[in-house]
Formats: sequence, C-alpha cells, structure tokens
Amino acid sequence: MSRRSRAGERGAAVVDFVLVLLVLLPLVLGILQLALVLHVRNTLASAASEGARHAAVAGSSAPAGHAKVQELIDGALSPGFDRTVTVRPAAVGGAPGYEAVVEADVGLLGLDGGAGVHLRVVGHAVAEVGAAP
Repeated sequence: MSRRSRAGERGAAVVDFVLVLLVLLPLVLGILQLALVLHVRNTLASAASEGARHAAVAGSSAPAGHAKVQELIDGALSPGFDRTVTVRPAAVGGAPGYEAVVEADVGLLGLDGGAGVHLRVVGHAVAEVGAAP
C-alpha cells in the first residue's frame, strides 16, 4: 500500500516548489529593490551635502559645488545615472549659504525602464566668511 501512495504523489514536489516560489520570489525581489533605493538615496544625500559644503567654503562657488556633487555621484554610482544636479546660493536658517538639490530615477532592480522610484534630496551648508588675519 505504501508503494501505491507514493505513486499517487509523484510530481507533488514540483508543485510545492512552484507554490513556494510564487511567494518567495516577489518578496526577495522587493527586498533587493528596497536595498537599492536606500543605497542610492543615501549616496545622493551624502553627495548633495558634501557639494553644498564644498560650495560654502570661503573662496569657492556654486559651480565648484556642482562639480563636487557630480564627481561624488559618478564615483559611487553609474556614470550614466539619469539625474539633475543644482547648486545655488540660498538662505540657511537666516544666514547666507548654499543649497544642493539632486534628483534621480531608480528603475526596478536598477534596470532602465519606465517604472521606478523618483528621488529628490537636498543638502544645505552655511557659507564661510573670510578668515580674519
């Protein structure tokens, strides 16, 4: 009788594998997408803050801050990453300073495509005044 019951369950492992895969695959892909978006967001936020600080140093300028943001993003992410970078003078807490804004689109699982996540991060820094002699 045990032989007959085993013959009736032939192929059940394949069905079980497919059913479990239908649940686990989207879960794993969702975790990977979340990790990618968080990595890109943190990298862009760091680059924006550093670019604003670079522009705020005495004797520097907004174009120098823009170049610093581009350099940091190109070094950490793909050079062809679709993004908009803006560094401009702005008031920071009532004091003169600089603001760096970085926008980027992260495709699903890092692939280029229509669907994805749009990120916008902002970094601020108060401008340095000339050093006293």
